[in-house]
Amino acid sequence: MSTLVESAQCVPTVRITYEGDRRAADTRSVPVECPLEIVYGTIPYAVMMVTPADLEDFVRGFSLTEGVIARASELRGITLEQHPKGLRALVDLEPQRLSAHLARKRAMSGRTSCGVCGIEDLNALPEALARVTGTRSIPTLALAHAVKTLASHQPLNDLTRAVHAATWFDADGAFVASREDVGRHNALDKLIGALLLNETDPSAGFLVITSRCSYEMVEKAAIFGASTLVAVSAPTSLAIERAAALGITLYAIARADGATQFTHLDHTDILLEKCA
Repeated sequence: MSTLVESAQCVPTVRITYEGDRRAADTRSVPVECPLEIVYGTIPYAVMMVTPADLEDFVRGFSLTEGVIARASELRGITLEQHPKGLRALVDLEPQRLSAHLARKRAMSGRTSCGVCGIEDLNALPEALARVTGTRSIPTLALAHAVKTLASHQPLNDLTRAVHAATWFDADGAFVASREDVGRHNALDKLIGALLLNETDPSAGFLVITSRCSYEMVEKAAIFGASTLVAVSAPTSLAIERAAALGITLYAIARADGATQFTHLDHTDILLEKCA
């Protein structure tokens, strides 16, 4: 369940042209969305709406950013299985981590656009515990190249025009990895899961996301350890506040000809310049 074909399906449509009210039968590829139940040990933890691709990466990244694991080695295995109502991921944690997890109380109902469903009060909002370490300034040309080439690393979006992407570029702007999903939080969790698996150094590059930048995206970036986050859309006020507090350089409204920097404004030498 990790191929591009299985992440999209073809449906019949009618193409309407406003001028002359012309109509024609057509078809279109749409992204597949399905529920994934995540079970740690034998205890269900969350149901998330996901695109059924790179699910092991998603579960791994989700487990880290949810605080279920602190490092990849604490997750011993992931078994995916069919369920009458969707998919199920059976997650095998090391015994000590499983015991610690079962001592916590957490119930989530996941939706495509939601990253904090099921919390009981504001004190339960996920927050990174420490500032990002190992920060480095990303060269202007690296940022410009990443933003300019971002679309070429989104095959599912090319097919459907309906999914988000989270990508990782090295400090020189060379592409490393990308993950896509109908949910922006899911795409980032998938990418973090893939980077964890490959033991990627968080200080060796930067994140670029195709979605708006809310505080949850900043928190996930900080938990992973990324010091630079670039978003295609605008950030929220809380995202800017948390990025500043966590030592993350935040760029947003990123376009081919420039971007707006929202934190670390004293470093004016790394502001994006216009590029062709």
